[in-house]
Amino acid sequence: MLRKIMFASAAVFVMGTAAHASQCPTLMNEIDAKLQTANLSDEDMARVMELRQLGEEQHEAGDHPASEASLQEALEILGD
Repeated sequence: MLRKIMFASAAVFVMGTAAHASQCPTLMNEIDAKLQTANLSDEDMARVMELRQLGEEQHEAGDHPASEASLQEALEILGD
């Protein structure tokens, strides 16, 4: 019985981590799509691109909370 509980807990943890990690690529795709029609100042465009790159690097390093924060900031500039 204890073995089943431990297995179920581990499965929930792994699935939760995978679901959380998948937000980063979705946010990056949303930024990329919005950039196609964005009408931003040069300064705002540079900041969005910087945040987009930073978010991708953070995602690849496994720091998903920081990645999501960076990508959300970029989306705010884009008018999300």
